[in-house]
Amino acid sequence: MSDTLQHKFADPHRSVCFVGTTPPKASTEEMQMQEIAERLLARLDTLEYDGLIVYDIQDESSRIDTPRPFPYMETRDPRDYSRLLSQKSGKPIITYKSVAQRDRADFEHWLEQSWNEYGVRNLVLVGSPSSEGDIKLSLSEAYTALQEHQHPFHLGGVTIAERHAVKGNEHERLLGKMSNGCEFFVSQAVYNAQATIDLLTSYARSCKEKGLTPQRIILTFTPCGSAKTLEFMQWLGISVPEATRYRILDAEKPLAESIRICQNNLEQILDACLPLGLPLGLNIESLTNRKAEIDASIQLYQLLKATLDLRLAERHLAQG
Repeated sequence: MSDTLQHKFADPHRSVCFVGTTPPKASTEEMQMQEIAERLLARLDTLEYDGLIVYDIQDESSRIDTPRPFPYMETRDPRDYSRLLSQKSGKPIITYKSVAQRDRADFEHWLEQSWNEYGVRNLVLVGSPSSEGDIKLSLSEAYTALQEHQHPFHLGGVTIAERHAVKGNEHERLLGKMSNGCEFFVSQAVYNAQATIDLLTSYARSCKEKGLTPQRIILTFTPCGSAKTLEFMQWLGISVPEATRYRILDAEKPLAESIRICQNNLEQILDACLPLGLPLGLNIESLTNRKAEIDASIQLYQLLKATLDLRLAERHLAQG
């Protein structure tokens, strides 16, 4: 299956669109997890999507002093849910893995098991949420272990425009991750178009200067329908400009307003970055389990995929 995903990623003229999801909570029984997967896939039934992204949710309280707006709940092993979704949907799954908690020998065992028992082929490795605490394996050590491992995982990395806005070097991190084998990147949720444009422009320029082919960048978008969701987004480190915050909070229909904002942000990013020759993709998620926001994420997916596909088609025609 990863071959089909790698094949799609390699074609800069096409979009690649995903739906992001989290595994059910740790106490979920097997049958119940099956039902949850079936409900998710039924909601996605009308969508054209290339695959699903399953996150590895960690307790990030070490990263920030303020309390988490929604309580942290441990989940089922992301690989359980990935395998189930793969079986039921027939689509490729990108599985996230947080690497800090285990040492190299444990991680190598995890890789072996993931390939053989869970059918994991597409993988995104995530480092520790902060430099505090007990880090048994750094992200760079995990990359080394993966490169020396026998199975050819299709590897992706995370990119955070907010880090670029503060430090100005996220594009260098992307180049470093490329040299460690990353073939695609998934962004944190975008609510600050300019921060994303600055990062992507720096990345495209650096690739050009070094004679490298830029890798696929999958931009994540999420609807926001309440002050609580907005608070959670900011707790996660998602940059939401002040005017955008007020637009959502003061709107008669905050969810609809957030969808408009996301489409407008995508348009701005495409205006600035498609001419740079960057292959882009989309990942749409709902950050909460509120039905209204989950429904809105489906609407957002349809709108943003149509926007991206149209712009890619126009660009292809203009070049052709």
